[in-house]
Amino acid sequence: MESAGRLSNWWRRRSGTDADPAGPADADQRASRLAELLAAARAGFPVVPAAHAVDYRCSCDRMGCPAPAQHPLSFAWQSMATVDAEQVTRWLARDPQANAVTATGRAHDVLDVPAEAGRLALQRMGELGIPVGPVAAVGEDRFLFFTTTRSTLDEDEWWTSELDTHPEDLAEHPGIRWHTRGSYVLLPPSRLTDGSAVTWVRPPELPLPDPLRVLDLLADACTAVGAAAAGERWFIG
Repeated sequence: MESAGRLSNWWRRRSGTDADPAGPADADQRASRLAELLAAARAGFPVVPAAHAVDYRCSCDRMGCPAPAQHPLSFAWQSMATVDAEQVTRWLARDPQANAVTATGRAHDVLDVPAEAGRLALQRMGELGIPVGPVAAVGEDRFLFFTTTRSTLDEDEWWTSELDTHPEDLAEHPGIRWHTRGSYVLLPPSRLTDGSAVTWVRPPELPLPDPLRVLDLLADACTAVGAAAAGERWFIG
């Protein structure tokens, strides 16, 4: 905690110098962004710098970028991912506008669902008294539920993120993506090309829950949202 505060104060002093003509307000904003990333790193989330939005397009300048402002800057992102506060600070000093992603399948997995289903699941978890870990919102579109990882199980019992977007039964689990080994998700305070932001709904320092119980409730919530859209009645048990 002391180290993170020291780095944030260093960033404010640096940003207030002639090297940063944007002024104190911008310096405070950058220091706040750094503090958020350091909080994630302190919680054990491996951090990697990512592309950012520039005039509603991706900073990578790739023609037809398939994930504008939502992908790592380097193809070596898996080896770069770190929880080292000094390294995260250096990255942000070099590219103050950079977004950030966290590599999944190491310290945590992420269950990624449509926002409406995520809100419904959070409400139901509260009613049932089920512990909820860190949760982030990606604009108004998606909710990210951080859980313990299954990747530390026996090699025969884990699956890669190739399966995340290809569930066997999309009708039963509509819209759920399970990010584990070999995948990543955006971290707050990243910003998207439409002007929306990635924000914490529940903070990163919360204990990580088991993914299977969370998955059950998210699957029910997705089904309930789908049923409501179809004019059917559905109850989450």
